[in-house]
Amino acid sequence: MKKVLPHGEWPSPITAETLTRASCAPVPRTDGGDCYVLRTSPDTGSIVHLTRLRGNTTEDISPDGFSVISRVHEYGGGEYAVRDGIVLAVERTTQRLWRLDNHPYPLAPQDKEARVRYAAMEIDPDRQIAWAVREDHRGDGEPVNTLIRLRLDGQNPGHGTVPTLTCRPGHDSSTAPDFVIDPTLSPDGTHLAWVQWTHPHMPWDAAQVWVARIDDDGDLVDARPVAGQENAAATEPVWTDDTHLAVLDERTGWTNPYLIDITTGHDLPLHPVAEEYGLQAWVLREKAMTALPDGRLVAVRWIDGFAQPTLLDPAELTAADLGPRLALADHLSVGDGRVVMRAVHPDRPGEVIALDPDTGRTETLWTYGQDVPDGYAPRPRPVHWAGHDGETAHGFLYLPTHPEVRGPDEEKPPLMVISHGGPTSSAIGGLDVAKAYLTSRGIAVLDVNYGGSTGYGRAYRERLTGRWGVVDVVDCVEGARHLADTAVVDGRRLAIRGGSAGGYCTLSALTFHDVFTAGVSFFGVSDLASLAADTHKFESRYTYRLVGPWPEAEATYVERSPIHHLDGLSCPLLLLQGTEDKVVPPAQARLMADAVRAKGLPVALIEFEGEGHGFREPAHVVRAQEAETSFLAQVWGYTPAEDIEPVMIENLTQAVP
Repeated sequence: MKKVLPHGEWPSPITAETLTRASCAPVPRTDGGDCYVLRTSPDTGSIVHLTRLRGNTTEDISPDGFSVISRVHEYGGGEYAVRDGIVLAVERTTQRLWRLDNHPYPLAPQDKEARVRYAAMEIDPDRQIAWAVREDHRGDGEPVNTLIRLRLDGQNPGHGTVPTLTCRPGHDSSTAPDFVIDPTLSPDGTHLAWVQWTHPHMPWDAAQVWVARIDDDGDLVDARPVAGQENAAATEPVWTDDTHLAVLDERTGWTNPYLIDITTGHDLPLHPVAEEYGLQAWVLREKAMTALPDGRLVAVRWIDGFAQPTLLDPAELTAADLGPRLALADHLSVGDGRVVMRAVHPDRPGEVIALDPDTGRTETLWTYGQDVPDGYAPRPRPVHWAGHDGETAHGFLYLPTHPEVRGPDEEKPPLMVISHGGPTSSAIGGLDVAKAYLTSRGIAVLDVNYGGSTGYGRAYRERLTGRWGVVDVVDCVEGARHLADTAVVDGRRLAIRGGSAGGYCTLSALTFHDVFTAGVSFFGVSDLASLAADTHKFESRYTYRLVGPWPEAEATYVERSPIHHLDGLSCPLLLLQGTEDKVVPPAQARLMADAVRAKGLPVALIEFEGEGHGFREPAHVVRAQEAETSFLAQVWGYTPAEDIEPVMIENLTQAVP
């Protein structure tokens, strides 16, 4: 028989220190029969190692102290590449690109201030060069993102060469795109495909796939767009043979796969369906589609928030589920005829798996992340409710889960609503130790995919167009109300938390609505005007579509900024912020804390020295989680089972009755 304890006071083996042992995403890549992964180790802290898996052996390829992280677009991705035994990787501190096979050496000069960054390398072994994206911060204005080539022997005195681009007649090359990502070489090495877009768009709004022929000098000729336009983005170029290019294209309102004949321009829909394929380009080279040697493709499509690997046969125009349905599948590549990918599961640690395209059988190549002790792992349950304007909103519900303890019959659990970042991103239903930390203590979790989230089609994503701070907030509020009204959770103990855009949603929900009794903001936006005026290039026009053009829509920015409407705030607030955050500068958290403090409301602000947009150092991860635990316990009036350092909440006089 289970022991009965108040919700929030359940003892749990999942501690704040447990969260620090979570490893980085493995980002698998294949090279013949070899598989490469990224990993972290408790022995080396936040250093990201590049490791080769060969048969039953593992070998670190990156030198000691070399951390494989790119900072292009600030969010990175595409930090390493492998082909024919050649290994290229970006070093975190200097952002310098290195060749690591045999005796490591740099491919470009060092900029002492790490102002030249690289990502998304594509190795061209016949020409002994690599194509790459270079982000150059040495000028006075915005950084310049450029497609470049670098010699593999390291003779690149100018940080790489920008190839001359000559367009096919009728296509303009006079204005360079603001962004270019994911150069992809055809199998015969004669053509290069890439993705590009310009301000004020984000890649999911208007990205185009371009193709060009590579001439004898390594320049790009006959360049032209083959897919994508405004409000119908195209991404993920994948060659199936020398003249056919598969892309993911949103022309119907759903991102579906198409096959393009680059000689004729004719395209073929491979699976026209009211379901979403692929991932949004928050990071480079995430790869949700890959080609098999026989021309078939494997791509990831989304069904009710879960990822389903799908086998596409262009010759037969068939599509079939392949392997298990997952919380997330990405970083697809092919090795020895099998599809290798990262697989995030709903109920067990993440893996790198090899999937046989003919049988669907899987082999685990690498396990990462953390397991949860038996009986403590909550299972995600897709839930739906009426959100903004009565339209359906989506999310995942995680109920309190403990093998030895339950709550009193007369008591419903508190609820933590999570608003994901982005905001044009999504929550996934995967095993998450941070959620298990809460549910194993008796606190329910609702992870919300509010209107504007990806994976549900363009119409759902565009609910947020011009209405950021409205639709997302109401969907979170109504999700909490729905669970309270249906007696799933305690309507008096509703909290909301989020990071970045999710932090903005959190602050807005607390300011403009009175449903929640506590809020936790991780590096959240409190002043939209400051965000529009002071953020990095990738997102510098993001708010134009979500809110309105700046400064023309200044009144709307003020209207939706929590910092200007604190008269509506009436519950305790915890703010957690990195001092080196370039995406959401720490000044925003300080302004919010000062304003809440001046109003006499309960508030706590903790700044983490040296942290950016997210916390990496183990001690900071522990402090942030324990601060949240202490904060909720003080606000809701219970005593945590473990002994943790209390957070000092200014102006808190009593717990929520």
